[in-house]
Amino acid sequence: MSTRKFVMGNPLLTVLVVLVVGVMLLNASITHTAFVQAQKKTLRLGYFPNINHAQGVIGIGDGSFRKTLGDNITLETFVFNAGPSAIESLLAGRLDASYIGPNPAINGYVVSDGQAVRVIAGATSAGASFVVRDDSGISSVQDLGGKKFASPQLGNTQDVALRKYLTDNGFNTVENGGNVTVLPIANADILTMFLKKEIDGAWVPEPWATRLVSEAGGKIFVDERDLWPPEGKFVTAHLIVSPDYLKENPEVIKRLLAAHVNETQWINEHKDEVPTVFNTQLEKLTGQTIPEGVLTEALTRLEFTNDPIKLSLFQSANDAYDLGFLAKGQERPNLAEIYDLTLLDQVLSEKGLPTIGDTAQTLTTNNATDQSQGLTDVA
Repeated sequence: MSTRKFVMGNPLLTVLVVLVVGVMLLNASITHTAFVQAQKKTLRLGYFPNINHAQGVIGIGDGSFRKTLGDNITLETFVFNAGPSAIESLLAGRLDASYIGPNPAINGYVVSDGQAVRVIAGATSAGASFVVRDDSGISSVQDLGGKKFASPQLGNTQDVALRKYLTDNGFNTVENGGNVTVLPIANADILTMFLKKEIDGAWVPEPWATRLVSEAGGKIFVDERDLWPPEGKFVTAHLIVSPDYLKENPEVIKRLLAAHVNETQWINEHKDEVPTVFNTQLEKLTGQTIPEGVLTEALTRLEFTNDPIKLSLFQSANDAYDLGFLAKGQERPNLAEIYDLTLLDQVLSEKGLPTIGDTAQTLTTNNATDQSQGLTDVA
């Protein structure tokens, strides 16, 4: 008699077999559930509600990031309005990754002795200008003396650019014995003071530069791209991560980078749609929008890129150090380990896109002024 016939003809054995199989299936189900739960991760991601962080604003807002990250990764997002706040959260362990400007990232790296910050991708290049009032009497650099200017924040990326430009052209600020005043003021207040003619100009990021021109009678005195030959590229925002989180969760960060690269591609391929889509998400975050004409104009001076543009970061660090905003009283910092682009290059390679290693090599080959710019001091 076959085993099958014996079992089927014995009710007790049949029940026993069913029970055994049921227990096995239940155990398998419990084991699978436990495995899935063990694989669940949380990513705490920061970003700012501005056009320089468009990948985050759009990709988080429309659900693209969550979709790419997958069901096993819980995305918690945090909106910041200033770089130092985001860096403070990263240093305190309340944040895992963030979109952020170059100078706050540099400061976070330096104050943590290189232990708390890694740049893993670029986000935007350019998009900053020195705008002066059309009736300020400024038509050349010789006219800057005795004037009052503003920047978004003391020691931030645009503040350093403004002060460096002044010193390069022979002017000192009042605190350094000169006759030029530089006031750190929030972008919205800069616009108000511009309208009231309480300041003569400001060095600001987009879309504020465009707003000063279109709404407050300003004119672009310096488009910062002109100060970064030969291609006018310089980092305005990039993506950073906690090194500990990167080490413990490389697959999560790789998926984040895939979402970021996808969004960068979409933005560059749908520029006509970006103002509308960006405004939709901005309104969800802030309850406000930016006139689409302003955004369209601002986007002409801004580039979305996965390349963090290393050389410009090193130069900005040198400038901040020389101005006394970075590692004051200490040796010039070494930023050699601030980048970890391994996973970004993997993502780009898998998508058939040029890797950053290739891009950086081309940039280094084409730029003959690296040594004279002092890049080797910090790189």
